[in-house]
Amino acid sequence: MLGTDFRTGSPNWLDLGSPDVPAATAFYSAVFGWRFAPAGPDTGGYGFFQVDGKTVAAIGQLTEEGASSAWMLHFMTPDVQATAAAVREGGGTVRMEPMDVMGEGWLGQFTDPQGAQFACWQPGRTAGFDLASADNTLVWAELHVPDPVADIGFYAGLFGWRHAEMDAPGMTYRVLSIADGDQEDGSFGGAAPLADGGAEQARWVPYFNVPDVDASTGLVERNGGSVLMPGADVPEVGRIAWVADPAGAVFALLKPDPSQR
Repeated sequence: MLGTDFRTGSPNWLDLGSPDVPAATAFYSAVFGWRFAPAGPDTGGYGFFQVDGKTVAAIGQLTEEGASSAWMLHFMTPDVQATAAAVREGGGTVRMEPMDVMGEGWLGQFTDPQGAQFACWQPGRTAGFDLASADNTLVWAELHVPDPVADIGFYAGLFGWRHAEMDAPGMTYRVLSIADGDQEDGSFGGAAPLADGGAEQARWVPYFNVPDVDASTGLVERNGGSVLMPGADVPEVGRIAWVADPAGAVFALLKPDPSQR
């Protein structure tokens, strides 16, 4: 289960690139009750989404021409320079060379060999988000690519991730875990093949824990977002829906099965 005891390969940050930060802030405040806290005067409008004063995600203005609004998962690394070298060796792409973020930590942005974008955060003064797996916070990270087995091998080369296979409707789902400790306790996400036809984009999808999936999808629609997959019950997982915000950034909603907590 996702938490804040960050170790190599743990998700430790999550941010949204948006073409309209005020509009996105209003949307996520309506859907999740998040409050926005500006990061400071020299951060280009970057700021934090918070629950009860604890940072759960962040948001920044898209600056690259033609870039699409999307959520970006960050994974903890003790050495982002070494991770960047491993990305290249593994067939991935370094989109942004590692950089020092005002002493808060080091950031690098990458694309895996099958086109899914991700980032890495080497903690400095900031270790990562303050809260996970609580209501309206990140609870799961899911990779969707054409060949999950090959892509898991790429990430294993970066972080030492382990995986376990489980049967799911029409596919084999692979549960991902960090390298350290008990494998089940260290699980944080999963990997699934893209739908037939390849219309779906290779990407990481963040799942947010919500008390009521159907109520949350209603809030998404009433605030200008769209429902890509309405709420559905998945045995031994919980109730899930896929949605997108008004700018098209995709995310998922999950009310976990109480027996799996």
